[in-house]
Amino acid sequence: MLAFVRMLETLYVKDFAIVGEAEINFATGLTVVTGETGAGKSLLVDALLLLAGARAEAGVVRHGCERAELVATFALDSAPAARAWLKAEEFDDGDACQLRRVIRNEGSSSSRAWINGRPATLTQLSALAESLLEIHGQHEHQALLERASQLALLDAYGDHAAMLAAVAAPARRWREVDAEMRALSGEHDHSERIGLLDHQLVELDRHALTPAELDALNESHKRLANAGQLLQGSGALADLLDGDSEFTVLRAIGRAQNELTRLAELDANLGPARELFDAAAIQLGEANALIARYRDALDLDPDRLAEAEAQITKLHELSRKHRVPAAELKARAEALRAELETLRGAGERLQVLERERSRLLQDYAAAAAKLSAARAATARRLGKDVTALMAELGMSGGRFEVEIEKVEKSTPDAQGAERIEFLVSANPGQPPRALRKVASGGELSRISLAIEVATLGLDEIATMVFDEVDSGIGGAVAEVVGQKLRRLGDKRQVLCVTHLPQVAAQGHAHLRVAKSTDGKSTQIHIEALAEKARRDEIARMLGGIEITRETLAHARQMLERAG
Repeated sequence: MLAFVRMLETLYVKDFAIVGEAEINFATGLTVVTGETGAGKSLLVDALLLLAGARAEAGVVRHGCERAELVATFALDSAPAARAWLKAEEFDDGDACQLRRVIRNEGSSSSRAWINGRPATLTQLSALAESLLEIHGQHEHQALLERASQLALLDAYGDHAAMLAAVAAPARRWREVDAEMRALSGEHDHSERIGLLDHQLVELDRHALTPAELDALNESHKRLANAGQLLQGSGALADLLDGDSEFTVLRAIGRAQNELTRLAELDANLGPARELFDAAAIQLGEANALIARYRDALDLDPDRLAEAEAQITKLHELSRKHRVPAAELKARAEALRAELETLRGAGERLQVLERERSRLLQDYAAAAAKLSAARAATARRLGKDVTALMAELGMSGGRFEVEIEKVEKSTPDAQGAERIEFLVSANPGQPPRALRKVASGGELSRISLAIEVATLGLDEIATMVFDEVDSGIGGAVAEVVGQKLRRLGDKRQVLCVTHLPQVAAQGHAHLRVAKSTDGKSTQIHIEALAEKARRDEIARMLGGIEITRETLAHARQMLERAG
């Protein structure tokens, strides 16, 4: 379990909405963000959402500015999943991570992003942010109305990931096997395909060459096509080296050797030069013999040239026909041979697949039954926990249940064998109804908050952000919410934008957002509050414009009670 971690370290914003420039340092535990209505408290959350890959609009750029810049730095000590992602995507830069985004006033098309100084896509930003931040917005409870989201939440609450994987694996493989069986089962007449493959293989086996054989053919064709030029050139070389003329190279070398021998007898210093001439004479003699043999062996047979050209033409024809380079025709033949063997052995393969499909169905049924039992137990526990929280949140006598409906399907489902529905009764004596059918917006907000509080901290994400999820509540209920968030702050880094003094008093740290204007432009300021300033801010939240001695005393008591 984590203890007072800090993952989000700093947030820098420039020319963003009505923020000129601000840099915020974040503390551990629960940090509350307060300010007067309209001061721009939620801009911090908006900035983090954009750094998490959210779509940007041109309006986020401060009026009169060309671009907005957002930068967040994160410590990765408590983020193994983020570290793994950064390494896999080659963005790793040690123990810290920086997300940066620049948005020009033309809108989202002019947005650019970086991870650790390297250009990144918004998809990559979003994927990384999933392991860095968990952001709960004001309207997040709408997601809880979807049955798919409810099932995902129940599985997360019960830590069913391993059991879900055990269900999904045979279900996916069953679908693969079933698809292969349908392809082989006679829904299609394979005789025409078998005949075509037979014909293609005869043709390929007769003409296709290995890459080495193809190189040899091309070399032979090149030699045959240029035989006349090669014969003429090699004959001229032979004449130059040792022809009938008095001035051939070998005769000249011989005369030089004789003269050097005579001179070396007079001065031994010419011995090395004579040795070099001797070696040159030997090598030129060997070259002359090679050229003569090459000339005599040259083939001017036009029939062999025509045969080579016909073979190359056929290979090009087969290359176009099978849409592969000529050097890959042998490999193409082997692939077609494997397909032919599969089609001819379809009956035997079907028997093997049928046995595998039956086994997979048994594996799936066993895994799904185990998951169903776990979901039933988790549903009872979640119902009990949320019901208790509803009472704490001012809905005494209300009841929360998770209805599980068995679904009979002809094929295995990777999500298991049931659907679920969140049911709620807001008042005593009322029958439970589907959460999505609850009429009162205030009731839905509080019930959703109870569900969220009951399921907080289920994952390993160390930083959680809440944007006025406490709207619509007050009094003792607000204090309970604040206490829950503070307890969560003992294990996670929590940032909460709130308008409630009861929640603000529970913070381990406190940021205040204030708006000012000089008549020409509007600016907001963000400051960390020390003890006295924090008391004054909570008193303002309690008493409005006029802060009395009583509201100051009440604020002090709230802070002392929070600890």
